[in-house]
Amino acid sequence: MAPRFAGSGKVSRDPVHHPLFARYYARVSVAAETRMGMAGVRERLLAGLSGRVLEIGAGNGLNFSHYPRAVSEVVAIEPERRLRQLAVEAALRAEVPVDVAPGAAEALPVKSEAFDAVVISLVLCSVRDVPRALGEVRRVLRPGGAVRFFEHGRGGGPAMRFTQRTLDRTLWPPLNGGCHLGRDPVAALRAAGFELGPYRRVLMPEKGPTLATSFCVLGTAWRPPTAER
Repeated sequence: MAPRFAGSGKVSRDPVHHPLFARYYARVSVAAETRMGMAGVRERLLAGLSGRVLEIGAGNGLNFSHYPRAVSEVVAIEPERRLRQLAVEAALRAEVPVDVAPGAAEALPVKSEAFDAVVISLVLCSVRDVPRALGEVRRVLRPGGAVRFFEHGRGGGPAMRFTQRTLDRTLWPPLNGGCHLGRDPVAALRAAGFELGPYRRVLMPEKGPTLATSFCVLGTAWRPPTAER
């Protein structure tokens, strides 16, 4: 079933084009499912969801097999062509209906207040305009709808944070699909007007060396319900 896409602005067929990084990410992310415990993180991220769900930055579709059967439909937005092709293949194997479409987080091609939940997983690090992207998340969520998030960002002591800032200003974003290491996803969600629910800091990998990418947060936020009049 094709989704009814109607957005707040027009986007190109491929708003993001990182073919070399996409191939690298596709290999590394599959390996991380077992080696870094990402499969378990995905289970916790998506547990208890139901209704219509929008997933932003679906990558190669590794979340799809973890959606509970109470989810009636997943609309998955992925801007990078190679990753989107892999996501389409993963959607065919999913146990819930998944529609994959191109689009940018800053101009989601879907109707307002059309979803019960939005999933963002390792996405906010790479979007060009975080406040605008989170404004779009608020727009497409129904009042009281949930945001499930798993993101990496700022963390560690002064030396690590200095390293993150330095990498963000130099080679890291162009070599890693626009990824930034020093963003603060929890602060960004709060600034965008979401109500923060339970969340916890996790290191990835949990055992092993602590890297600039290791500082992650897993949790839930909500779009505030419409005030009664």
